[in-house]
Parts: sequence; C-alpha cells; structure tokens
Amino acid sequence: MTKLSVNINKIATLRNARGGNVPNLLQVAADIQKYGANGITIHPRPDERHIRYQDARDLKPIVYTEFNIEGNPQHNFIDLVLECQPTQVTLVPDAIGAITSSAGWDTVKNQVYLTEVVAEFKRNGIRTSIFVDPVLEMIEGAKKTGTDRIELYTEAFAHQFGLGNLKAIEPYTKASILANDLGLGINAGHDLSLENIKFFKDNIPNLLEVSIGHALIAEALYLGLDNVVNMYLQKLK
Repeated sequence: MTKLSVNINKIATLRNARGGNVPNLLQVAADIQKYGANGITIHPRPDERHIRYQDARDLKPIVYTEFNIEGNPQHNFIDLVLECQPTQVTLVPDAIGAITSSAGWDTVKNQVYLTEVVAEFKRNGIRTSIFVDPVLEMIEGAKKTGTDRIELYTEAFAHQFGLGNLKAIEPYTKASILANDLGLGINAGHDLSLENIKFFKDNIPNLLEVSIGHALIAEALYLGLDNVVNMYLQKLK
C-alpha cells in the first residue's frame, strides 16, 4: 500500500489567522495519525507564514508515524532538520516569497550542492528525497546525488487530469519506471486529491508515499477529517 503523509501547513495557516492556538496544530497532528494516516508532513518557509520553526520542534514528540520536513535547504532549514531528526527530509527549491512550490530541482545544474546536502542528512540517519519534475534527465541527476528517494511534482498531472487528459500521466509513469530501475524510492505530491489519487497511484509502479495537504484539508471541510483520511487510505490500497 502507498503511504499517506498529511501536510498540515493549512492547519497552521488557519491558526495563525487569529493569532491564538485554534486549531491546535499538535492535537490535529495527533488526531490525523489516530485516524490512520501513515505520516505527518510540514513545510516551514523562511517567513514562517504557516508552519513555524518552533512547530517542527514541538511536533517531534507528537509524531509517532513518519515525520517528513520539506523545504529549501538553506542554513536555518538544515539546522532545524538536524535538530528535529525527522524520518525524512524532502528538498524543495522554493523561491523566497513563493506562495507554493512551483518546480522541481534542476538536479544537473545543482548536483554538487545537492550531493553535499544529501550527504549531510544521510550522515545523521535522515532519509532524503529530492523534489523533481517528471523529466528523465532530472531523475538520473537525482540518482547521482546519492538521495534515497525522489518526490514527483504532480501539479501538471493534476491540472491536465482535471481537463480530462488522461495521457498526462505518461511522463510520470516513464519517470517512475526509470527511478525504479535506478533504485530510487518514489514519493509524489502537489495538487493530488480524492478525484485523481487512485488513477495516479494505479499508474505509478512502486509508489511509496504521497504527501497531501491543501486538497485533503479543503475536502475535510465538507466531509470531515477522519472520513477524508480514510477515503484516501482506501484509494491508496
């Protein structure tokens, strides 16, 4: 079964909107795990507009499933990850001030830098994943960094799937076949939803994990958080 890691950034956004502690981020993380999710993902950004660096520290004793911290590996982020010792760190090339992630790494141009960062995390026993577009050259470049996994950036697939273009899955299937051949684990995330998750999973061989936040939390407004987590788990079987 493909694992479901729930990104709780949107819970932090809602909390921060009022300046208090409602909803309680730690309680939501505990509840999501109780409902059956296989992991918790956070993506702190330098401006801390949703997840704060202190949230990562506070979540460490709460997350008993897989703890995944995403972000651009700048100095403060690297220090935070080494302090928190999550199960996995996902390297994402966020631009300063970006609303959300918009592209994967160029693993060829950034190969030396990524190799150094990956090595530092792996020396500390932290599994590494690199956020990439479904481009074969980028998959090959990721392999050369020594990373354990890649995370396929799925926005393009999700957009085209919503338009009825099922062939949009093809670059992702080819990328996953190559990743499997190279011995890379495969994660995926960005704009995956209840509408498209089963089709995506069924066409990606050996998909290990998906990280889903925005869609899952939006769907939970109508259907309830416990219910939605378990609807995803059913589709990921």
